[in-house]
Amino acid sequence: MRAVQVVGYHEPMRLTEVPVPEPTGPYDVVVKIGGAGVCRTDIHILEGQWAEKSGVELPYTIGHENAGWVHAVGSAVSNVAEGDKVIVHPLVTCGLCRACRFGDDVHCERSLFPGIDTAGGYADYLKTSARSVVRIDDSLEPADVAALADAGLTAYHAAAKAARALRPGDRCVVIGAGGLGHIGIQVLKAISPAELVVLDRNPEAVKLAADIGADHGVVADGTHVEQVLELTGGHGAETVIDFVGEGGATSEGVRMLRRAGDYHVVGYGENIDVPTIDIISAEINFIGNLVGSYNDLCELMVLAAQDKVRLHTAKYPLERFQDALDDLDAGLIRGRAILTP
Repeated sequence: MRAVQVVGYHEPMRLTEVPVPEPTGPYDVVVKIGGAGVCRTDIHILEGQWAEKSGVELPYTIGHENAGWVHAVGSAVSNVAEGDKVIVHPLVTCGLCRACRFGDDVHCERSLFPGIDTAGGYADYLKTSARSVVRIDDSLEPADVAALADAGLTAYHAAAKAARALRPGDRCVVIGAGGLGHIGIQVLKAISPAELVVLDRNPEAVKLAADIGADHGVVADGTHVEQVLELTGGHGAETVIDFVGEGGATSEGVRMLRRAGDYHVVGYGENIDVPTIDIISAEINFIGNLVGSYNDLCELMVLAAQDKVRLHTAKYPLERFQDALDDLDAGLIRGRAILTP
């Protein structure tokens, strides 16, 4: 089969031929890929940022946002069958550790992360686990929902956590209306009563945010902090969800936060530099968000089937993987890029 592989850091990836994976364990599931999301993390992998953390041996196949059809299953698999349409949770988890027993499988003590530390889905087929596949509604197509497996799941996880504390009349500021942010906006509109203020440097992204439910759109033009404070009566928002996490977003975001507010960190790339006296005197909370659980993905796919969350995509054939990565890096993608084998 075809597979796009990392052959060296700071080097172009290569499209090559590798064997089709087969079930070797009783709970293995092999998925025929219908769509693989292109994520900024993939660019960070090529830059070597994940090399030490993942410990992966090169070459290996990249791609951690995957959906398709079940191709083959192990002898003990009972939740899916050949031909089923599925989306793939990004982690392969053990089911036995303390985190898995609590349903917090994103923190599994023995997890594998296809596309990060083992073979991923920039390929014709992907091997995963019965614990990782979620059947999707017949109305959904794998190429249309693939990026919900990570970008959507991460956005849902953060938005759902934030929504549990938001009440009618509260304001929520969303920083970034790109690949993750445009999903988070839709989730918040579906499950939260809060008034949404969305800001982005790109006017087109702000327009997209307004089209999908933002109550206020603000272009980050240097006056955006003051604009947000004016929209919130000078107090700031009860919640800020930061899908950017770099380029000064965190220092500006903290200035938009109300006393006793929650700052959800989703995007990453810079340090948060806040005097501890400011944290305790305003009693603000910083909350990290890492992907999401299997149950989070199940809930997100319900919203997708109800057409309450729709992924905006740009599709590329698998052999044009470099074009997709270049367009993402250049900021030309509105929503998510999807590779289709």
